Amino acid sequence: MAETIADTRRLISKPQNLNDAYGPPSNFLEIDVGNPQTVGVGRGRFTTYEIRVKTNLPIFKLKESTVRRRYSDFEWLRNELERESKVVVPPLPGKALLRQLPFRGDDGIFDDSFIEERKQALEQFINKKKKFAATSSSPIYLSLGV
Repeated sequence: MAETIADTRRLISKPQNLNDAYGPPSNFLEIDVGNPQTVGVGRGRFTTYEIRVKTNLPIFKLKESTVRRRYSDFEWLRNELERESKVVVPPLPGKALLRQLPFRGDDGIFDDSFIEERKQALEQFINKKKKFAATSSSPIYLSLGV
């Protein structure tokens, strides 16, 4: 009976250089929500958020993009994702109806602290769904400007 001998040689690996160690990952999709701006007056007043996207994924036409979107655009995106996909779509931050009541003594939905909280919540929402974007050529994510 032949005796088998285990191969104990090490795998030959390529030496790692600084670019390999600290360069961008092979596939990445970064989405940041920031720079809120409130525009308009009276009942036509609303806040927009800057969405910055950086990627090297081949399904996206642009590698870097910046667009401005308002809360209702995020609602539309969520509804379309829910309708088009079979994945669980996380909730958006609430509409804050109580903050829209008159005589509150503050700026309601235009208060700086509320806008900052909403910005962070919108960024969390969009980043929870970026895995879907990375694996989908859905035109819905193209609404983000990539």
